[in-house]
Amino acid sequence: MSLNPNIYLAPFQGITGNVYREVYARHFSGIDKFFTPFFTGISGKKTLAGRARELEKTAHSGIPVVPQILSKDVNEIIDFATGCNEKGFKEINWNLGCPFPRVAAKQRGSGLLPFPEKVEEILEKVLPAIPLKLSVKCRLGYHNPDEILKLIPVFNRFAVTEMIIHARIGKQVYKGETLPGDFQNALELSEIPVVYNGDIFSKADFVKISNRFPEIKTWMIGRGILVDPMLPALIKNEPLSADPKQLARKFTDDLYLAYRRKLNDRPQAIGVMKELWEYMAFSFDDPHKVFKLIKKTKSFDEYEDTVLKVFRDFRWLGSQSRQFDSNSL
Repeated sequence: MSLNPNIYLAPFQGITGNVYREVYARHFSGIDKFFTPFFTGISGKKTLAGRARELEKTAHSGIPVVPQILSKDVNEIIDFATGCNEKGFKEINWNLGCPFPRVAAKQRGSGLLPFPEKVEEILEKVLPAIPLKLSVKCRLGYHNPDEILKLIPVFNRFAVTEMIIHARIGKQVYKGETLPGDFQNALELSEIPVVYNGDIFSKADFVKISNRFPEIKTWMIGRGILVDPMLPALIKNEPLSADPKQLARKFTDDLYLAYRRKLNDRPQAIGVMKELWEYMAFSFDDPHKVFKLIKKTKSFDEYEDTVLKVFRDFRWLGSQSRQFDSNSL
């Protein structure tokens, strides 16, 4: 099992923005690096300035933030990196992992993985032009897991800072089994640091995968943390400051109020919280009933009364319940 692991919070579009990261960092320990949800459609500083709130902090409670870009446009990546450098960031991450068909069909995200020559051409132009580090987040391929084997020599040649590999192909999206054997093949070929990502939903999952890949020192977790925000602390055997259910309640309340402030008390705050509850419900003893109750709420009063009922009437089991898996949603 990996000793003193580094744990990154995976970017999750619509959920792990600056509000979530800021509140999370105040309540929980165990995270070593945050990644922003991807930016795309960045055409010059003016566009980036319009999204400045998401990039207003280079760290949350001392935990560094890495902005992520989804693009195949050299100028767009350079503009993004330049703007991030001016804001004080030390690294950007290039998203080569987004699996959604509408993205991949445009040869962006994981849709770019079958084209190593295009990836090489982009890196040749981008890396000499940017003033900060570049890491990549990718998958084993889009159509098949052998695609990564042609990409890794490219990443090795350019000495990319870090390669985060989600152990699936793009066509799987988030369903089905991960591909540890193919991940092993990629790991053996890489000359740069590799981060494992994929289906760590409990401490037991971490122990199992860590024992299989003892050379991996850094792990990225996404959905597992959305289900149980205390998972990184549990993995690292760090003590909790209070009862887990109390911590979860305080976190969700603070996050809800933070979204209300950000959105000027518009009802969208409830919608954002519902996206998180779709995952966090699996930490309770009856997740489908919990989410059904939350999903029906339409007003602030309804939402607040329902959250009170959930924490009063249902048991918090956290990730130890092991109710969530890759086919849950």
